[in-house]
Amino acid sequence: MGVHVFDEYGREYHVGQVFSNETVEQPLVTEKREVYSFPIGNAELVQLAFSGIYIVYGDMFLYKTQRLRYEITGEIDTVEMHFTLAGDGLMMNLASGKEHQFKANHHNLHYTPLFNGTGQYGGILNTYKFFEVHFTKRFFCELAKNSSPSLMQFADRIASGKEIDLSRENMPISFAMHQCIKDIMNANLTGGLKLLFLQSKCIELLTLQSQMYEDAMQVTPSASCIIKPGHDTDSIYFAREYLLQHAAQPPSLTELAKIAGINEFKLKQGFKALFNNTVFGYLADYKLNQARELIVGNVPIKEVADKLGYSSVQHFNSAFRKKFGVPPGQLRKN
Repeated sequence: MGVHVFDEYGREYHVGQVFSNETVEQPLVTEKREVYSFPIGNAELVQLAFSGIYIVYGDMFLYKTQRLRYEITGEIDTVEMHFTLAGDGLMMNLASGKEHQFKANHHNLHYTPLFNGTGQYGGILNTYKFFEVHFTKRFFCELAKNSSPSLMQFADRIASGKEIDLSRENMPISFAMHQCIKDIMNANLTGGLKLLFLQSKCIELLTLQSQMYEDAMQVTPSASCIIKPGHDTDSIYFAREYLLQHAAQPPSLTELAKIAGINEFKLKQGFKALFNNTVFGYLADYKLNQARELIVGNVPIKEVADKLGYSSVQHFNSAFRKKFGVPPGQLRKN
């Protein structure tokens, strides 16, 4: 597959050769890293391919907001998980007439059998960062069998060969998704272990994406009257990620509502509707699950309690026993 990019003045930039079908299907990890310098800005691109999966991620720095035109030849027929990590983008597929809008910290699942169109990029400092995982159509349909209703329906719909998205609106990238993406980017394994690790992480990312969509679709009617689609839902997801990122020293409910740009009532009700838990009940569960992983990894109990912001080891031990039925020291022995 070849990618040709044209700027507003018609100047052409070739961004390298994307992996072929044969490379994507072979049972070993092929990796390529490239850096580009153009009159309109700079870009860095990383590609990995193995066993029906193609990963591509990178960033662009543009000297000003740019409207680019793309010509893509010999495309691989894939289903794409797209994660916008920074910046904003707007893609117009002239082949289908469909528009895709990308916003920082959002994601979606796309099937685009043919793309020929334009892209406009801007945002803070004209920087755009993205992460994509492409499954071959064959492999995705295998993964979707007997999985979630949303993935099975998506697989049925791509059989028609038409361009479709999983969600009508892009969804916020969760903390777990960010962590999974970082794990993929920082994978230092080699050989068969790297193949196994990357494959499992890509499937985990697809699972997280599908589960978020399933959760959004199961909001109760009473909750949907409280939570407005779009801004309110995004604010609640943002509040959750902010809370987890500051788990050791969490903000108060009032502070969290202000940070997320939503009132306390909507935050509490929306959190319960989307995550089936209170704000700080969700945080407590998260911290204790993190603690269990650290303890199994032989991190000292006092260090775990301090790291996760517990006031004392006794308080931590009590909370841990209440959730898991055993004290943390016994878990280590097992």
